[in-house]
Amino acid sequence: MVRFENVGMRYGAGPEVLRDVSFTLAPGSFTFLTGPSGAGKSSLLRLVFLAEKPSRGLISLFGCDLAMLRRADLPPLRRRVGVVFQDFRLLDHLSAFDNVVLPLRLQGRRPADYTRDVEELMSWVGLGDRLHFKPPTLSGGEQQRVAIARAIVARPDLLLADEPTGNVDPDMGDRLIRLFVELNRFGTTVMIATHDRALIESTPAREMRLVDGRLIEMRGPR
Repeated sequence: MVRFENVGMRYGAGPEVLRDVSFTLAPGSFTFLTGPSGAGKSSLLRLVFLAEKPSRGLISLFGCDLAMLRRADLPPLRRRVGVVFQDFRLLDHLSAFDNVVLPLRLQGRRPADYTRDVEELMSWVGLGDRLHFKPPTLSGGEQQRVAIARAIVARPDLLLADEPTGNVDPDMGDRLIRLFVELNRFGTTVMIATHDRALIESTPAREMRLVDGRLIEMRGPR
């Protein structure tokens, strides 16, 4: 599913933020990415999502060597990846519902085929009464849940989540992790960057730890 081989990354002429990182994500695996602030977790996720290129090393995604891809090859790969960003990246002029269904509309799906399922998903994440609210009228935690629903609505092959429970209370955090586990049970490969030790300890999964841009520890199920 994902393979890094001796990957390094820097922004511009600055120091490397990732150094000699090597790992694989097997299809259907569940992985927590941990480490202190500034360790490089978000940068690693950006590489997996094809938002950045490595300074050195090899990355393959879905069996494709990213160094060999043309620009036209990238959108189909990105559509197989769901991403929960720390800054949400919602469209303020669209309702919560319309933000969530955007990936389905880009796939050419008809509203009659998805409306009920999306409404059920939004109820599950506690937004059943916020369907028609626009992001500026929602709290930070509500916006985060909209972003999570949007990332998983199309059942991606790979889900990347950057601190997905950072703005929600513990009860909602438990509900969201159950949603990720259920998605994983149906075959989606999941990688979650988090500082939340309670979240990690509640879920049997592999943990990869970054410190100063280096992958120093991998433990748990592979």
